[in-house]
Order: sequence, then structure tokens, then C-alpha cells
Amino acid sequence: MAPINRRQFNRRLGKGLAGTLALGSLPLNSVMASCSYPQKKLGIALVGLGSYSTYQLAPALQQTQYCQLTGIVTGTPEKAEVWKKKYKLSPEHVYNYENFDDIAADQAIDIVYIVLPNSMHAEYSIRAARAGKHVICEKPMGLNVAECDAIIAACRDAGVALGMGYRLHSEPYTRQVKRFVRDKTFGEVRFISADAAYISRGNPNQWRLNKALSGGGALMNMGVYSIQSCIYGCGKNPVAVTAQEFSTRPDYFRETDETITAQFEFPGGTVGQMMTSHNARANRLYGSCDSGWFELQPANNYGPLSGRTSEGPISFPHESQQKLQMDDFARHILEGTPNTAPGEMGRRDMVIVEAIYQSIREGGKRVAIDLPDNYGMGG
Repeated sequence: MAPINRRQFNRRLGKGLAGTLALGSLPLNSVMASCSYPQKKLGIALVGLGSYSTYQLAPALQQTQYCQLTGIVTGTPEKAEVWKKKYKLSPEHVYNYENFDDIAADQAIDIVYIVLPNSMHAEYSIRAARAGKHVICEKPMGLNVAECDAIIAACRDAGVALGMGYRLHSEPYTRQVKRFVRDKTFGEVRFISADAAYISRGNPNQWRLNKALSGGGALMNMGVYSIQSCIYGCGKNPVAVTAQEFSTRPDYFRETDETITAQFEFPGGTVGQMMTSHNARANRLYGSCDSGWFELQPANNYGPLSGRTSEGPISFPHESQQKLQMDDFARHILEGTPNTAPGEMGRRDMVIVEAIYQSIREGGKRVAIDLPDNYGMGG
């Protein structure tokens, strides 16, 4: 894939926004009502064939019930040949970044899944929407809230569904935690804690450590899981945050944040804390309630996860989280089921990310977060 500089990105994004504004506004429900999907698996095209597409999404699409792999987009011809052979893809469903917009005429592709570096999420989500395709966008949704707004507007104007690649909302342990909170199984959640971190070694030139491509470091990567866990672990959006950043390997993490901690205030007096890092190992969600507690550890990897409560262990059979996630999104389109991880959820998380970075810039100052109570909670 040829590198895209900031000027090219802004120019392309501007063209995408101009195109979406020219489209008439058409509600998604109207589109779904006018479309017929009799006994059909929706076709998904993966945009970007890095490790996540290669080792998680593509294998999961061999197990899905409501969708299937029908196309790919890659800037590497050698990869295209390997994927065509492995997944029996016809050449007419294989695209690169120059002819991407031709996907609009491809009736075998219903959903475009954006699996690119963060700096490219907005451009290709908007172009996919303009092509009339439903969109799944990997996390984080964009580099900033403005990009999230642009993606949401493009999908709304084109009348297509927008989902985030938030796999955990479809897996059973996370769903059980959300039930604990909703049903007040252990009473009100008073304290919530979430950690998501791994140690990055060996390649200081990877795109995740390039701020122009990633938009940030640990917070924009694993930190999204910590933010998410704190929110669904108490069922509320935060009203304020205080945050700190730590760096012990500045020679390796030259441009991006290494370790961030943050403390949240939630409505009703609930408090929370999170940690995320590219230089530590952590994978835990813990909630303390009026009359008990719950814990997932591990809480956010590809599984199998593990959980326990003050009343004993919880256990579910392991399934591919990506399979469950993509089937949930396909069912949302086919059957009108709730959108498990809508675009508003991705935007909400970016509002919180920006507040955390602001607090750090201002020396750990308390920063208010203005979000409606149920904004971005999903189905």
C-alpha cells in the first residue's frame, strides 16, 4: 500500500464529505424495508489484509451463519493472489486502493470491513458508504471526534448501517457482565476497574508507533478496551476524567504514549479506574457492587475468557468472537435486530479519549465529559 500523507488524506476526506452531502438523506430502516435478503448470507469485503484480517476475520468468516467472505481490498498483488487461491475468490471481487470505488457495482459485496491503520478509517469508511455498502470500522473509529462525525454522517446520508469492530459485545462473558449490571444482580456497581495492555518489542517502526498513522499509542489501541470495560461494567457513561501518562522506554516509544492511567467519575457516585500500556501485561475487568463483585480475567483478548463472581465461577463455551460479532451485524441488517456496537459507540469512546489526552496535557487536570446518559450504549 502506498503511504498516504496528511495533505492527501485531507483532500480525499474533503471529496468524500462533499459527495455524501450531495446524497439525499435516506433512513436505514427505509433501506432495509426496501431490500430483500431471502435466505442469503451477506457478502463481506475485508479492506486491509494485515494480521487481524489474516488470522482472525477471514477464518471467522468460514464459520459465520449470516455473512461470508466475498471480496478483498489490498495494495499488495502477492497477497491478492494468495487470498484468491485460499478462499476461492473471483478476480472481479478483488480490489486495490486505486479502484476501490468500483466496489459500488459489485453485487456480491454488501458490507465493507475497514481493517486499516487508524489514519485511514475515515477515508475508507466514507468511500464505502458512498458506494452504498454497509460499514464495519475497526477501533478506534478515527483520529478524532470530527472524523467520527464525518463517518456517521456519510453512513446516515447513504442510508447504510454502521457498526464498530467491537467483538467483545457479542461474546458471552461480556454479555453476562452487562446482564449483571442491568439486572443489579449484586446491587449497584460502586467501583469499576479495567486494564488492557501488552508489551511491544522488536519493531519501533511499526505503524502503531507512528503517530501520523495511529493517532496515539496505547490509549488509541488497547485503551479502547479499558474505556469500554469501565462503561459496560457499570452501565453508565463517565461525567469526568483525570489522567496521567508514564514513559520508561522513550527511545522505543518516540512518538506515542507508552502507559496511561485514568480515573473516572460516573453518575450516582460510581468511580472507576483504567490502565493501558504497550509496555506491560494486563487483561482484567473488576466490578465491586453493593452486595458482591464480578471479575473477568482474561477480559479482552481473543479468548477463551474466564470469569468469576462473589457467588462462584462463570463459564461459557468458547466461540470465535469475530464470528459472533460479524453475525450480529449481519442480523442487524437482515432482520432489524439491535446494532450491538453502533457508530455512536465509537464516537463516544473517541470523546473520552480526547478528554484523557486533554487531562494529560493539562497536568492531570479534571476534565468534564459531556455525554448523554445512554449515548452509544448499543443494543
